[in-house]
Amino acid sequence: MRGFLASSIGVTCAAALALPLAPPASAATTTGSATPSASSTPARGTDPASARGAAPASVRGAAPASVRGAAPAEASVPGSTQSLPLAPLGRDRAPGAAQQGVTPRDVPPFSLVGVVWDDPAAELHGQVQVRTRATATGSWSDWQELETHNADHAADPGTPESTSGRVRGATAPLWVGESDGVEVRVRAESAPGAARTAPEATGSARHTAFPLPGGMRLELVDPGDGAPSEGAGSAPGDGSRTGALAPQAAGSAEAAAAWAANADLAPFGAAEIPAERQRAKPYTGPRPSITTRRGWGADEKLREKKFVYTKKVKAAFVHHSATGNNYRCSQAPSVIRSIYRYHVNSMGWRDLGYNFLIDKCGKIYEGRAGGVSKAVLGAHTYGFNSNSMGIAVLGTYSSKKPSSAAVKAIARLTAWKLGLYGMNPRGKTYLKSGGGNLHRKGKNVRLNVISGHRDGFATSCPGKKLYGKLGTARSTAAKYQGR
Repeated sequence: MRGFLASSIGVTCAAALALPLAPPASAATTTGSATPSASSTPARGTDPASARGAAPASVRGAAPASVRGAAPAEASVPGSTQSLPLAPLGRDRAPGAAQQGVTPRDVPPFSLVGVVWDDPAAELHGQVQVRTRATATGSWSDWQELETHNADHAADPGTPESTSGRVRGATAPLWVGESDGVEVRVRAESAPGAARTAPEATGSARHTAFPLPGGMRLELVDPGDGAPSEGAGSAPGDGSRTGALAPQAAGSAEAAAAWAANADLAPFGAAEIPAERQRAKPYTGPRPSITTRRGWGADEKLREKKFVYTKKVKAAFVHHSATGNNYRCSQAPSVIRSIYRYHVNSMGWRDLGYNFLIDKCGKIYEGRAGGVSKAVLGAHTYGFNSNSMGIAVLGTYSSKKPSSAAVKAIARLTAWKLGLYGMNPRGKTYLKSGGGNLHRKGKNVRLNVISGHRDGFATSCPGKKLYGKLGTARSTAAKYQGR
């Protein structure tokens, strides 16, 4: 979408849906932190940098148990989510106004931003733009767009995760780096026939534009202070680079369960599952190194406790996270922690939606909990989550080419994981559709074993440039399998 009146042609690949236990629309709330104090709001049209002030330090710490969605976090990963209601902008002040937003203001530090709304089935026909102020420099960014159409990226219809009552509609989240000021504006797209309607006959922009979804809120996510350091919490005498924990040092029951799910591949509580040098068996590629949830610093008390599995893994769907490309590889764990918080606290999912994530340096990360070798049910490809896995490359690849390291990582991961279930990366398979805009519910759909998100749903995901590299990923994965 370009220009402030944006076309909503096509659907994009980024996460969509819900925030549990939504607060009243008149109040700004913070999840996982103390509620921020009131901040100044400069007049619209002035330079908001002049209003810069220090954020309350308490916002970055662990939340009291009474705060919405709060739970005692792992010691080194506090994090928080601020939620600010959008208000009408301009002269039209009525509910459902065609222009809504948040005027420039100081906020406690955050690094990722998104917009959510009440009804997960409601589409946002329009443009969402945000600009942010960098904490380090005090400079404001240019306006950046958030991808708005995300119903393609969710749990399958009719599943407990999608019918929990906690799910919300949402834009894709955008990684902006540590910031302490924000402004957002949302403008509805013109409705069909609007150009033929004389302005004097309408009396209001509400008659010429799609209605905006109700209950729109700006979500500002602080990912916390980082993953446990290498070797932190190690058992006595354990000097391994994976930083494995003794069972008694596991911490919460949720953390222990997440770590135990990979116990057959690495020491208990390892921050990294080591790579294999040789194929475990014919047509199963050697396992690549995988950073575990502990390695990227997941707060296991955010997610639901139980794991959900399907029978097998017959296909891999490749995505882009649509969070932008302005991150360093050293920041990838922070980006993942932010997406995790956005998926769970802001959109209402049971856990991170993707099964795996890959950064632009080719590092692979465990996504949804339950064990990297197991058939964990994700929420990545609407209608096709059963018997598949979702891999998200961090970044936006509509016009930017993915790195060769990221494409190679896709090949290495799929050669191993699909090989465990006897699948040929260059082959075809059938998956039964759970419903969607491309394939009716119940239809057996023939798909590439390594598919792009757009193959299961009418969407632009994983971006034109990444989608164009899937052929290379298939052939390279097959070679890793020895085919």
